Amino acid sequence: MLNSWARRRVSGLLFSFLLGTVWASSACARDVPTLFVAGDSTASSYEPKPNRQQGWGAVLQPYFKEKKLRVVDAARGGRSSRTFVSEGHWEKMLADVKAGDFVIIQFGHNDSGAVNQEPPGSTRPLRARGTIPGIGNESEEIDNVVTGKHETVYTFGWYLRKMIADTRARGATPILLTITKTNNWTEGRITCPSDTYRLWTWQTAVNEKAAFVDLSRIVADRYQKQGPQAVTAQFIEDTVHTNIDGAVANARDVVSALVMLKGLPFRKMLSADGKKIPADRGPPENSVCPPLR
Repeated sequence: MLNSWARRRVSGLLFSFLLGTVWASSACARDVPTLFVAGDSTASSYEPKPNRQQGWGAVLQPYFKEKKLRVVDAARGGRSSRTFVSEGHWEKMLADVKAGDFVIIQFGHNDSGAVNQEPPGSTRPLRARGTIPGIGNESEEIDNVVTGKHETVYTFGWYLRKMIADTRARGATPILLTITKTNNWTEGRITCPSDTYRLWTWQTAVNEKAAFVDLSRIVADRYQKQGPQAVTAQFIEDTVHTNIDGAVANARDVVSALVMLKGLPFRKMLSADGKKIPADRGPPENSVCPPLR
């Protein structure tokens, strides 16, 4: 039998071992890289209900092993690149970003709104969320009609560059995505506007030497293959927001492109379901989206 001193000694060693094990497990969890998603309603999470709205960021985790990559969906509905920053969502997310993480940046759907006030007679809600078109350094001083505060509004590209720089300052990797496709067709072909946000996202990625995924093109070509009836079944009552089926399809498209990014380890992080997704090999000859140049 052990005397009282020996029992205390053994108990102390056991406690130290258990404490070390917990610490090691916690440290290991912190060492797992995180993939953050910064975007709007097309990527954000909603309460899962049949035939209700859902964003692709909410259903991305199952395609990656949680022990190798943790997905955090920080996207917020109704936000533009500007309001994601000005309302503090970007800084809140950035506080959790650490070296070795990845940050997906996807905006554009709401950036075309009014910079400060909708024109007379407009039925759109008062939001003041628009950015100045383009990727230049132009700015506009406003007294925001929504917040009541003075604000300097910049170009779409300016906000993307800020997010890229902030991400890199944390030792993380920024990844720019073009926006999801809307359910709009012209004479049997899905539309693919390529002279605004798709183009500006690509130009910013090239100029900043940032990783880039042309999700607009990938989704558009899938829609063209599936046809209007099958595509409409992936949306709720509008042409922008997907239901769970559409969200899952878009998430799979994101994965198909992430694994093709040179120098990034996503292929090694895939779950069994993720490995079943064919990698995107680039635009087909009959792509509905014009080449970016």
